[in-house]
Amino acid sequence: MEYEAVIGLEIHVELSTESKMFCGCSARTFGEEPNTFTCPVCLGLPGSLPVINKKAVEYTAKIGLALNCEIARSTLFHRKNYFYPDMPKDYQISQYDLPICIGGYVDVETKDLTRRVGITRVHLEEDTGKLTHISRTGRIGEADYSLVDFNRAGIPLVEIVTEPDIRSPEEAKAFTQKLKSILEHLEVSDCNMEEGSLRCDANVSLRPVGSEELGVKTEVKNMNSFRAIQGALAYEIERQKAILKRGEVVEQETRHWDDAGNVTVPLRTKEYAHDYRYFPEPDLVPMELSKDWIEEIRVTLPELPDVRRKRFEEVYGLPTHDAVLLISSKAMGDFFEECAETYPDAKRVSNWMMGELSMYLNAANLEIDECAVTPRHLVQLLKLIDDGTVSGKMAKSVFEEMFETGKLPKVIVEEKGLVQITDREEIARIVEMVVEENPSVVEDYRSGKERALGFLVGQVMRLTQGRANPQLVNVLLKEKLGG
Repeated sequence: MEYEAVIGLEIHVELSTESKMFCGCSARTFGEEPNTFTCPVCLGLPGSLPVINKKAVEYTAKIGLALNCEIARSTLFHRKNYFYPDMPKDYQISQYDLPICIGGYVDVETKDLTRRVGITRVHLEEDTGKLTHISRTGRIGEADYSLVDFNRAGIPLVEIVTEPDIRSPEEAKAFTQKLKSILEHLEVSDCNMEEGSLRCDANVSLRPVGSEELGVKTEVKNMNSFRAIQGALAYEIERQKAILKRGEVVEQETRHWDDAGNVTVPLRTKEYAHDYRYFPEPDLVPMELSKDWIEEIRVTLPELPDVRRKRFEEVYGLPTHDAVLLISSKAMGDFFEECAETYPDAKRVSNWMMGELSMYLNAANLEIDECAVTPRHLVQLLKLIDDGTVSGKMAKSVFEEMFETGKLPKVIVEEKGLVQITDREEIARIVEMVVEENPSVVEDYRSGKERALGFLVGQVMRLTQGRANPQLVNVLLKEKLGG
């Protein structure tokens, strides 16, 4: 029997507000000393009362509008009760049946098709603290003890829940990448997956191809990179497929993605909504969101990735493939546009960004706004190629040092003496020397072996340490060899 995967995602996004969700503590706590950004409210001490962060509500509505959701006119918070050591109150203030954003969709493109992924809801809650399990592997099951840091507890957290519309790990990865780009363009979160600002859980089940009935799902947690999302879902699909083919039943449970071992492992039996004993938060009043306020937020929406991609194609004449990659993050698109403002050939800028720049970023595991290369660096390098100061090959060498040191290309060229030789007489002397030293190769060329010319060009470039203008070398060699 053939099976198909049914996948729904739950994306948790920390909002970039100045303060926490229900108190005045700073929300900018990553990397700070543990338990130094807390107060009676976010520690849940007796007698403390929460106050709603208006900016967090605004950001949530903005996300909903960008995802084509309906914004609720009436909404409220609930208590989600459970015993976890990283929640000091033993409950989380969240939303249940009346979220801020309802419905919506995102169109996701992969190599094979475009799929519309429905958005079930976007709701607002507070983040938990952070546990550090003291063991060799960092896993709770092997830990002698655990440490808890409440700095993160109470940071505004949006949960974006999709419909079970995704059918493959590749689609899940593409959806998360596009969602991240949308959130970056909205400037509501830094979306740093390594720091936990964007976290993804997935519900996955299998069913026979052609069936409409859903299978038993498992929830997969701890996917903190796009590679992990694709790898975890691929593994889980194969694991469930093997169970079903043995005639056994998939157990509904929560599983942990072990990135090092490339496997999912059991974490706990899956809870149901009634296990959390939701009830309205008694310390917070319901919220009424006026139509005028929602429209005020709507007009602040920036240019979103799909619109930006179309503009890159129409204004800069870029092919769709280039435009899609350039809007994959806000920083990437901003870098391109800043270059295009001062350099006339947008396609050439795109080629260098998708080629050399992306290669070095991937190797160093850096985002484009984390590296030393700026639009000024790239434009200056392209202009040095245009005016003949450096060749294309030399430019790649300059780029490597530019990426590593942050020095401007003009500085690197001057320090290393890399200025391209364009003097016709100087190159002609070296061409004559190479021709005299390689009579057999010259004879091969004259007898019709075109590849021999490449060898002679290489010899000239070797003697000039790669600095001779390669186009001029070719011209002078052909003249010397009689065509």
